[in-house]
Amino acid sequence: MGQRARLRLLLCLVVLWVAGLAAADEEGNQDESLESKTLSAEDQVKDHSTGTRVVAGQIFLESGKSDSQSEDEKNYHSQEEEKENVLEELNSLEMSNLLNKDLEEAEVQSPVLTAIGGTADGEPCHFPFLFMEKEYPECTADGREDGRLWCATTYDYKKDQKWGFCETEEQSNKRRQMQEAEDVYQTGMKILNESSKKAQKKEAYQYLLKAADMNHTKAMEKVSYALLFGDYLKQNIQSSKELFEKLTEEGSPKGQMALGFLYASGLGVNSSQAKALVYYTFGALGGNLIAHMILGYRYWVGIGVLPSCESALTHYRLVANHVASDISLTGGTVVQRIRLADEVENPGMASGMLEDDLIQYYQFLAEKGDVQAQVGLGQLHLHGGRGVEQNHQRAFEYFNQAANAGNSHAMAFLGKMYSEGSDVVPQSNETALQYFKKAADMGNPVGQSGLGMAYLYGRGVPVNYELALKYFQKAAEQGWVDGQLQLGSMYYNGIGVKRDYKQALKYFNLASQGGHILAFYNLAQMHATGTGVMRSCHTAVELFKNVCERGRWSERLMTAYNSYKDGDSNSAVVQYLLLAEQGYEVAQSNAAFIFDQKASIVEENETYPRALLHWNRAASQGYTVARIKLGDYHFYGFGTDVDYETAFIHYRLASEQQHSAQAMFNLGYMHEKGLGIKQDLHLAKRFYDMAAEASPDAQVPVFLALCKLRVIYSLQYVREINIREVFSHVDMDQLLGPEWDLYLMTIIALLLGTIIAYRQRQHQAIPRPAGLRPAVPQQEPPPEHQPPQ
Repeated sequence: MGQRARLRLLLCLVVLWVAGLAAADEEGNQDESLESKTLSAEDQVKDHSTGTRVVAGQIFLESGKSDSQSEDEKNYHSQEEEKENVLEELNSLEMSNLLNKDLEEAEVQSPVLTAIGGTADGEPCHFPFLFMEKEYPECTADGREDGRLWCATTYDYKKDQKWGFCETEEQSNKRRQMQEAEDVYQTGMKILNESSKKAQKKEAYQYLLKAADMNHTKAMEKVSYALLFGDYLKQNIQSSKELFEKLTEEGSPKGQMALGFLYASGLGVNSSQAKALVYYTFGALGGNLIAHMILGYRYWVGIGVLPSCESALTHYRLVANHVASDISLTGGTVVQRIRLADEVENPGMASGMLEDDLIQYYQFLAEKGDVQAQVGLGQLHLHGGRGVEQNHQRAFEYFNQAANAGNSHAMAFLGKMYSEGSDVVPQSNETALQYFKKAADMGNPVGQSGLGMAYLYGRGVPVNYELALKYFQKAAEQGWVDGQLQLGSMYYNGIGVKRDYKQALKYFNLASQGGHILAFYNLAQMHATGTGVMRSCHTAVELFKNVCERGRWSERLMTAYNSYKDGDSNSAVVQYLLLAEQGYEVAQSNAAFIFDQKASIVEENETYPRALLHWNRAASQGYTVARIKLGDYHFYGFGTDVDYETAFIHYRLASEQQHSAQAMFNLGYMHEKGLGIKQDLHLAKRFYDMAAEASPDAQVPVFLALCKLRVIYSLQYVREINIREVFSHVDMDQLLGPEWDLYLMTIIALLLGTIIAYRQRQHQAIPRPAGLRPAVPQQEPPPEHQPPQ
C-alpha cells in the first residue's frame, strides 16, 4: 500500500513537472513579432487529435511524431526523453494500471441523444439516418407541420419506422419562440444598418424592443444601451438598469460591463467602486474590450485599485491588438475631440467641424471642376470626420473626377480604394496597381507607398523586397507616413534589409509624428518588450492607450457632441461618462463641463462634486483648463470646502507646466490679496506681467490690475509712514533760514492780495446787455384846470 502511494505521488510530481514545461512553452510563445497570428480553436484541436494521448488532463506526444511537428516541439525532444527515463523507474505494472485508469476517467464521450416518445421512446438516435431519400446528420423538423425536431433510431426510417422526438414539447416551444425572436431581431438590425434616416432607425428599435421582450439576448443588449443613452428611444436609466441586471444573470459581458459603469458613475444605483470593479472584471473575462480598456485606465491611475503599470499594460495591449487588426491602409477612423469648454469660452476658436455652408461651397467648386476641392472632398468622404459622414461612393466619384483631370493624389487614393475593396469599389489588385504606377511615375508619395505595398505582399506583381524598399524610401523622403511606417516594419522584421531596430525605431517615430495609429502600436510593442529600446512600461502604456482610443467606440464622442448640440444634455453626459471611464480626457472634461452647467440627470447638490471629480481626472492627463477649474473650485468652494492653499497649488501647476496666462493672473491676485500665501505686491506685479507676456488677451485686465496695484501700493506707503514723526525731524530754520515765518506770511499776503484784485476786476468787466437803457420816470404835466373843490 505504501509503495502504491509512493508511485501515485511520483506520478503527480511528473505530471506537474510536464505541466510546468507546457506553461513555460506557452509563456515563451507570447512574445511574438508584430504581425504574429494565433491558431484558431479548431486548429488547436486538430493539432492535438493526432500523434498525442491525454493522460490525467495533460497532452503527451506519441513516439511517432507527425510531419507537421513544429520546431519548438523538436527543441523539447531532449526534455521528453528525460521524462521517459523518470517514468521507466516506476513499476511497469502499477504504472500501466494507473495510466489505464486515468485514461478511462479522462475519456470524453460525445452526448448521445435519446428519442422521446414516438415509436422508439428511450432508444438512441441514429446519425445519419435516411428519410425521403436524404441523409440527415442531425435532428430535423422536415415532415412535420409543428416544426418539432425528431430523429430516427435506425438508419432507414422508411423501412423500420423507428423514430422519436429530440426535444420535449416545452423545449420545442422555447426553441420556436427564440427562432421567432431571432427573426424579429434580424429584421430590426437590417433596417438599422441599411437606413440613415432617424424615423427608420426608430422603427428598427421597435423591432428590437419586441425581440427583447421575447428574451433575445442581443436585442436586450441593443435596447438596454439605447435606453441608457437615449438613442432613438426615450432615455430611461432605471429600465436600462433592469435589463443590464437581467443580462448579467445570463452571463452577458456587455451587460456586466454596463452594470459596472452604472455603479461607477452612480446612475440609477448608489455609487460603489468595489461593485463596479467586480462587474468590469467579469465583463473583461467574458472578452468585452471596453471593460478591458476601463480596467487598463483604472490600473493606470489607481481608481478603486492600487496603481499597477503592468496590469494596465496587460489590458491595454489586449485591446490595442484588436484595434490595430482593424486598421487598413486608410489609417482607420478619424477621432473628433471637441471640447465644450473651449467652444463656450472661445466662440471664434475652430472646433475642427466644417460648417454646412463651407461644405456646400466646396461642393460647388468641385462641380465646377476645381481639382483641389474634388480631392479634398474625396478624402473627407473616404475617412469621415469634421462633420462629414463616411461615404465611399461619394469619395470614389470625387477621386474619379480629379484623376481624369490628371491629379496624381486622386489616382493614388483610387489605388487605395481598389486595393482594399468595399461595397462600392470591388477589390482588384490589377486596377490598384495601375493607379499606383501612374501616381508613382508622377512622383506622388501616396502612389509610391502603394506600389511598395504591392511589391512587398505580391499584389498583382511578384514579390520583390528590393523594389518595395526603394518605393517606401522615396515615399518616406517626402514625409508620407505610410512609407515611413512600412520602412520601419521592414527594418524591424529584417525583410529585404538587415534587421535594424534603431532604424525601425526612427521610422516608427517619424510615422507617429504624422499621427499614424499603427506607428503608435509598433512603438508600444517595442517599449513593452524592450526591443531596440530600454523597456519602459510607462511609455508602452501611454502609446497603447493612444491606440485604444482610436477604436470604433470613439465614434460615440461625436454622437455625444451632437446630442449636446441638440439640447439633450442628459443623453450627452451619460455618453461622455462612459467614455470618461475608458480614459478619454476630452470626455472627462466635457462631462465635468455639463455637470458644471447644472445637469438635471443628478441631484443639484451632486453636480459640483461630480464636476470636481472629472475635472481632476482630466487635469491629471494634462488638460490646462481642467487644472485651472480645480483651482477655481477650491477658491470659491464649489463641491468642496474653500481652500486657498490648494487653489494656489493648482494655479501654480497650470502656470509652471502649461504656462497658462489665466493661472498666472490668478496667482498675481492671490499674492496681491494674501490668499493662501503671504501678501507680496512685488510678486503680484511679477505674475501680472508674466500673464500679459503669455497672452495678448490678458493685456487689458493686467493693465487695470496694475493700476489698482499702484494705488494700493501708494496708500499702503502713506499708511506705513508717520507724518508727525517726519515733521518733528525737519528743522525749518535750517531748511529755509531763521526768518522763514516772515517769508511765509509775505507770500500768503501777496497771494491774498492777488486773489482780491482778481475778483474785483471780474466784477468790473461784466458787460451790460445791449439795447437796454435805464427807465426814466415819466413826469406828470402841470394841470391847466383844477377841478372844482
